[in-house]
Amino acid sequence: MTKSEAHTSVRLRVYATLLLLPLALTGCLKPLIFWGYLLGGPPSIEPDFDLMTKKSMTDKEATVAVVCYAPLDVKYDFSTVDHDLAKFLTYRLVQHKVKVTNPDQVRAWLDENSENWDEPSEIGKALGVKYVIYIDLESFNLWEEHSHDLLRGHAEGVVSVFEIDEDGEGEKIYTKEITSLFPTVAPRAATEVPFATFKQQYLARLSEEIGRLFYEHYNGDDIPDAT
Repeated sequence: MTKSEAHTSVRLRVYATLLLLPLALTGCLKPLIFWGYLLGGPPSIEPDFDLMTKKSMTDKEATVAVVCYAPLDVKYDFSTVDHDLAKFLTYRLVQHKVKVTNPDQVRAWLDENSENWDEPSEIGKALGVKYVIYIDLESFNLWEEHSHDLLRGHAEGVVSVFEIDEDGEGEKIYTKEITSLFPTVAPRAATEVPFATFKQQYLARLSEEIGRLFYEHYNGDDIPDAT
């Protein structure tokens, strides 16, 4: 850049600042921000997995298997919640261009080898994937606490990622605790929505919360799930 061009650039920035200053002082800058969002879209939020590991599930060479474990006290009331959540999360990841092993294939392997594996990385080696997303679902319920008239999904657990190398050896590279509540503002009356429908809605919401650890999302995405 020549001196003349540099001086011109500086002058333009000064003029722009002088033009925007009165708008900022009079509170008129918000419409400008709105138009900026309208033209360029809201700012995206980088996946936590990417931030913490400097890796990405959306890389071309990345392949993933989703595994969910739920203890017996959770499965007593929700016998298929582990497989249901794995399916919902798989769907979310596929929507965001992540290559994921068919959840029925994962379930078949788990059923055949229920007593023969100790670490999630063994599943990754058997299925030939680079990453295993392992969800340890510690609690899951669809009722508001101390109520049988109000529906409110809540869950707690730990999400871990195991990376499998070319020799089939696995290493845990990521861990994140999750605490989920849906709806976030207030529960729903059980008379307003069938129980089975609400269960599907919450599994969709919970899988989205977990999925966001691995794909970008946007400010404001949670607003529809507030009530």
